[in-house]
Amino acid sequence: MMSPIHNNKRVSGARRVVIAGGLSILTGLGLGGCARDTSDLERYIADIKSRPSAPIEPIPEMKPFDTFVYPEDLKRDPFVEPKPERKEAAIADGPRPDPSRPREALEDFPLDSLRMMGTLQQNGRLWALIRDPDGTIHRVETGNYLGQNHGRVVTINNAQVELVELVRSGQSGWIERTAALAIKE
Repeated sequence: MMSPIHNNKRVSGARRVVIAGGLSILTGLGLGGCARDTSDLERYIADIKSRPSAPIEPIPEMKPFDTFVYPEDLKRDPFVEPKPERKEAAIADGPRPDPSRPREALEDFPLDSLRMMGTLQQNGRLWALIRDPDGTIHRVETGNYLGQNHGRVVTINNAQVELVELVRSGQSGWIERTAALAIKE
């Protein structure tokens, strides 16, 4: 007994002929539709071509650059970065953050997103109450850190918290700058 697959060989061949014939008829009809009158399209193209063209903007003038002649008696080549030993010596003298210090919770937030809510005093100790962007109130005292620039609290009073931040300088070093969080009324 023959399997249904072998039996369908004749049918599939006949189907191929019918499909090929149908495709050739559809192709002929499709190409016949392309032979329509295109005079309106040609008039439109001629109209577009007859319009005056927009003027082309002139090329902008290039400014001449000032030349600079480096003196020959320079101690080092101005186009070569200084050797790392010199750079490290200059950085070692300045302030820098302590990488081994554990980070505190308020160091995850930018300083401008923190708000001073008030102060709390108990047994001669003064704390500042700082609210983070999530709404949590934190108790901060002198020596704590807050903000993303290694800001260390140096002074707390009833009106504000003063900090000293460490920010990067242009030469991979660090510089200190003062900042403050004040109570907003």
